[in-house]
Amino acid sequence: MLNIAIFGAPGVGKGTQSALIVEKYNLVHISTGDILREETSNNTELGLQAKAFMEKGQLVPDQLIINMLEKKIDENKNAAGVIYDGFPRTVKQAEALDAMLEKKGMKLSCMLYLDADHDTLVERLLNRGKDSGRADDSDKNVIENRIKVYNESTLPVAGYYENQGKSVKINGIGEINDIFNTICQAIDKVK
Repeated sequence: MLNIAIFGAPGVGKGTQSALIVEKYNLVHISTGDILREETSNNTELGLQAKAFMEKGQLVPDQLIINMLEKKIDENKNAAGVIYDGFPRTVKQAEALDAMLEKKGMKLSCMLYLDADHDTLVERLLNRGKDSGRADDSDKNVIENRIKVYNESTLPVAGYYENQGKSVKINGIGEINDIFNTICQAIDKVK
């Protein structure tokens, strides 16, 4: 089973490229945000546990997220593979993901690291904010803080997978199809 993490700063194009990857490679798209919403709205056991943390304004513990990911993988055993969007966000989460996959006799095939410069990210997010009305994409101060948090907390995940030889850095600037073709070349090498 192909297991791919798509990675990069807010506004780099993860969502756009994920949709194209899912379509071409027939992968299951796993977004931690979507899973959290699904589990909590369906009042599953895992969802109720997560809701208890969220109602207190606390982060849902990594292990609970991993348990939700594992459940989703188990529900899609016959899939060609999975693309993880928005996870892992910390090295601790990456270690937990690796441990869960290893327990299932699997491993992360690669981490697609989409990269773009700071000014491009800010411009894209502001434009997305105008088009979508998303408040977090409309305020430059909020955008700057999101990029700062990404650089401090999430960017080290790239180094973690680079040390394993699994990080593939992709230039996230250019035409969508050109970026996608580069991504396909990387995926085809690990299939």
